[in-house]
Amino acid sequence: MKQPFVSKDQLVAIAERYPTPFHLYDEAGIRRNVEAVLDAFSWNPGFREYFAVKANPNPSLIKILLEYGCGCDCSSYTELMIADALGVSGEKIMFSSNDTPAADFRLARELDAVVNFDDISHIPFFEEAAGPVPAVASCRFNPGGLFRLANGIMDNPGDSKYGMTEEQLFEAYRMLVARGCKTLGLHAFLASNTHGNDYYPALARILFKLAVRLHEETGAHVGFVNLSGGVGIPYRPDEEPCDIRAIAEGVRRAFEEVLVPAGMEDVAICAEMGRFMMGPYGCLVTRAVHEKRIYKDYLGVDASAVDLIRPAMYGAYHHITVMGQAGGPDKSAAPATRTYDVTGNLCENNDKFAIDRDLPEVERGDLLVIHDTGAHGYAMGYNYNGRMRSAEVLLREDGSCELIRRAEKPSDYVATLDVTPEGRAVIARAAHAEPGVK
Repeated sequence: MKQPFVSKDQLVAIAERYPTPFHLYDEAGIRRNVEAVLDAFSWNPGFREYFAVKANPNPSLIKILLEYGCGCDCSSYTELMIADALGVSGEKIMFSSNDTPAADFRLARELDAVVNFDDISHIPFFEEAAGPVPAVASCRFNPGGLFRLANGIMDNPGDSKYGMTEEQLFEAYRMLVARGCKTLGLHAFLASNTHGNDYYPALARILFKLAVRLHEETGAHVGFVNLSGGVGIPYRPDEEPCDIRAIAEGVRRAFEEVLVPAGMEDVAICAEMGRFMMGPYGCLVTRAVHEKRIYKDYLGVDASAVDLIRPAMYGAYHHITVMGQAGGPDKSAAPATRTYDVTGNLCENNDKFAIDRDLPEVERGDLLVIHDTGAHGYAMGYNYNGRMRSAEVLLREDGSCELIRRAEKPSDYVATLDVTPEGRAVIARAAHAEPGVK
């Protein structure tokens, strides 16, 4: 059974201070995890985790990872701005984008970021938009076809819009070397949210062999191999978590078998994990507000797909723990006696956090924890139906809590309407209505 990282009494106290819904993050868990990752890959002196900012762009959380020497994997102008505001620049930024606007490349060049080129045509485009290519750059590889491991098909790179073919990759390396690029990297992302410990080692072996060929055939100095993301987390209570130490050991074996004999033992290993670094250390806290009994039993909560879209978008599973409320029993270990569809308030029938989920009896006012929202939770939020995105709260190691993003207000939603008189009138009305609005 999944256990929340916060007790019922703690949660009741936090919810009295910050109205639901809100995303809650576990500082102690984040720190333990990053320490484990760095220890697992300590055999590689140049190892760096570039946290995937897209997974959770809250600066207060990224700052924790920066304390351990992590970098930022950025995919857009705004994510580059966040990194810059946190004092991150140069080789601590990996800029991995696709269909990239000129302004994004210009900012990446200004910050001296490592540019990970997604397509061969982006090299001359970068020169037109931003000037000479960086001294340190990378190229993204797509092998095509299906990516398989011993336990079956993992994903379908041939249907992915990302990366270059092998022929394009070799030509891109030659272009970059000819343009004065001193250090080149190799990057690939072939599967998402993988389970078991075989994905990184298998991907590493593919990329290591390719790196040797690239060095031998183009003369490029291959300085790093970026395994990107893809290491999964156990969303379901019966799933085993990935063992980062076993994963790192598998990568080490491939490194010693492929790169060391080729005289490339100075190659640094990089990762761009977002889900693994942050996913289990966040949850969406919401409160039961309605129960509807028609052909099924529907449990209505005050969160919606605005706060967590993965179940609606992908049919993704997120475990739910019923905690209870002030003055009542702790229901976190209570037996499941009812079957609910757990729903939000959007005018979309897929606005459901769970379908036919067995839960304890839920009363109006009970607090619920929706697990594993630390990555691709708040970050994927939106404003359909004019619903406002929730607050974010950090549970500190000492048990205190800190608001790290306030909840949106109606004035935030309408702020961009100020180009017309009608829009300005809406903004004024929203501002007038906001006192006391949760």
